[in-house]
Amino acid sequence: MKLSIKTDYACRAVELMARHYGENQTMHIQEMAVAQGIPENYLVQILTVLRGAGIVKSKRGKEGGYCLARPPGEITFGDVVRAVQGHVLDIPSLGDPNCSEGMKGVWRKIKTSAEQIADNVTFEELVSAAESGSGMFYI
Repeated sequence: MKLSIKTDYACRAVELMARHYGENQTMHIQEMAVAQGIPENYLVQILTVLRGAGIVKSKRGKEGGYCLARPPGEITFGDVVRAVQGHVLDIPSLGDPNCSEGMKGVWRKIKTSAEQIADNVTFEELVSAAESGSGMFYI
């Protein structure tokens, strides 16, 4: 049960844009890449996926860049994770006929819990927790 680095980078990019939401400005790819330690070429690919999912929008030209397409309170971790990898948690055993029903039941509970957490944490909540200085986010 491991999220891909692409998913991690996508969440970090969305978090950064959430922190700047409402400033009526776009963020340049280079600026985001440096701030989050993400390779620029990889970030371009990630932002293209997020744009296709309606999570970010882009603007061309000198003042161009990327920003959130919706308020951070309307974007969940689940939205971003699904946009990048298609699912919150993939459990191949659920489709394996050799996996016992008891084991599948446990895996289903784990999958459901992970999805509920991802779908109930918004980027607005994450930014608020960071700005309050708590450094902790409770789920």
